[in-house]
Amino acid sequence: MELTLGDLWITDWLHLLARWFHLVVGAAWIGASFYFNWLNNNIRPMDDPTGRLAGGLWAVHGGAFYEVRKYKGAPETLPKTLHWFKWEAYLTWISGLTLLMFVYWLQADLMMARPDSGLSPGATTAIGVGALVVGWIVYDLLCKSPLVNHPGLGFVVAGLLLGGSAYGLAQVMSPRAAYIHFGAMMGTMMALNVFFVIIPGQRAMVDAMIKGEPPPLDKGRAGALRSLHNNYFTLPTLFIMVSNHFAFTYGHPMAWAVLIGLSAIGAAVRHWFNVHGKGERNTWILPTAAVAMIALAFVSHGPKAAPAAGAAASAPTFAQVEAILAKHCVQCHAAEPTFAGITAPPKGLLLTDPKQVAGNAALIKQQAVDSQIMPLANTTGMTPEERALLGAWIDAGAHLDD
Repeated sequence: MELTLGDLWITDWLHLLARWFHLVVGAAWIGASFYFNWLNNNIRPMDDPTGRLAGGLWAVHGGAFYEVRKYKGAPETLPKTLHWFKWEAYLTWISGLTLLMFVYWLQADLMMARPDSGLSPGATTAIGVGALVVGWIVYDLLCKSPLVNHPGLGFVVAGLLLGGSAYGLAQVMSPRAAYIHFGAMMGTMMALNVFFVIIPGQRAMVDAMIKGEPPPLDKGRAGALRSLHNNYFTLPTLFIMVSNHFAFTYGHPMAWAVLIGLSAIGAAVRHWFNVHGKGERNTWILPTAAVAMIALAFVSHGPKAAPAAGAAASAPTFAQVEAILAKHCVQCHAAEPTFAGITAPPKGLLLTDPKQVAGNAALIKQQAVDSQIMPLANTTGMTPEERALLGAWIDAGAHLDD
């Protein structure tokens, strides 16, 4: 028996609270990541008779001055209060995994299934879970391999593996699910970097100081590398968190290529911030990223769906459109949805109301005609001819009177 969101104890309010919690802790984690990478990039040499400091910086914020010092290894003695940054990462990953389970895995027939893949909802879910596990294992092995000493080659290999992952996920699950699982895979790498490498390395350094031993700086360097990787993952992951609001990306016929492009642009923007913080005046990274984003915006809005053979040459009537909506759409987009697991009309759109249909014609065309992402997983079997008829009515002005 397939479980759906409506069969579980979770309500719409709990779902909203879960998303809000994920957003709050995610913002805290990414904010800390940005801040500490900014600190590292802006550390500059300073007068240090002890020879223990790697550098420091002064900052002004909120009406106060702050001085930050970075030690090469560790101070002579530990302070009474030492702040750790880990729970933001753990809670972001746990809440994200919870949302992934309730929204996608437990509704795999609706949210994950791709009709032309030939895979069952259970098999598709297993692939999604496997992507998180295998993604981490492969990434962790790469970080421990000799490639770590060859950043350029490592970057190429990692890029090819991530690109292959995006392509592979897009072949076996719905576009929205492929995007979300790609982001969840990167988010898992980030969280497990904290859990398995960054925090244990810091703990080893602190324990060594307590014992009066030299801190294992190699563990600190490994943690710094993983922290830098997390920094480059942040912007691609942030976009994917909100990608379900932009159907023209995951609804494109080559959605996987759009995803790779957006991820590469996000990483490039982070790279510009990193080199800029170090004082390097790079003049081409940011303009190139901007041009690439503009180009991708044009590409991702096409191509449009071609009219189906036999589609009506003249403008269809609203009665014809209403029949299509009744057959394929109002199960969800009604005041009281009848589709299992849907408790309220998505986006508040009532397709039982002719005025709302006409007023949201552009949105309907984008979702059901151009990108063809609706109905979800095409569970109702909307045909190319029906999509073409719907598009022709909208192109003709979306008139309600016949």
